[in-house]
Amino acid sequence: MITAETVAVAFAMFSAIPVPQPTWNEKNMRYVLCAFPLVGVVCAAAYGLWAAVCGYWPVPEWLQAAGYCLLPVFLTGGIHLDGYADTCDALASYADAAKKQEILKDPHCGAFALIRVCSYFVAYFALCASLTMDRRTLACLGVGFVLERALSGWAVAALPIAKHTGLVHTFATAADRTTVRRILAVLALLLCAALVMVGGVAGGAMVAAALVTLWRYRHVAQTQFGGISGDLAGWFLQKTEIWMLAALVVCRIVEAGV
Repeated sequence: MITAETVAVAFAMFSAIPVPQPTWNEKNMRYVLCAFPLVGVVCAAAYGLWAAVCGYWPVPEWLQAAGYCLLPVFLTGGIHLDGYADTCDALASYADAAKKQEILKDPHCGAFALIRVCSYFVAYFALCASLTMDRRTLACLGVGFVLERALSGWAVAALPIAKHTGLVHTFATAADRTTVRRILAVLALLLCAALVMVGGVAGGAMVAAALVTLWRYRHVAQTQFGGISGDLAGWFLQKTEIWMLAALVVCRIVEAGV
């Protein structure tokens, strides 16, 4: 029962998928970050289903790419994209850490958030349109969805928190942080190995992109915000997703050229 409640809390928080709404308590919150990567499994399954639909019916290529671009947003309800937009606004301010935190809390969408989100979708769409969604590619992308969430959950349990309020603080303080760090670190290592095994050089490039983005996330959070927050966690996940996708596309172009 506790395991089912933990998974339900993770999906209720990090996805738009209808699930039972258990009352949050100490027991079902302890390992909820370990269930977070399961949302990535659902995203991977949705990619596979959309690929099957596109293979069965003559779906135009641009519409196929739009489906791959939008499916992760529909399944997550845009929760991570919201954090990405807020963080882009804060970073564009070039203000001190306290002012950046105020911008993160502002419910209004600034000009830089709009510009960055539009640019993000154009880039994501173009990258999806550049790929042939064969089994190998879908496997790489699917593992990537799980890996980015494993790294995000690990960061919440491992990195300093910027403030003593908010969802990240709630999840971090409720978690068995030592156990969560260990579980997600092992999972992330296994997923990195799986990416290399499935994707070869392309999989290795995706792993490198994810780890560089994690390093950048830690640096930006500590130097510009005083620690991580929910918005920064969303920013990291979206950045990791698009950079892994870009790494895959570049490798496919190089392979085709060779």
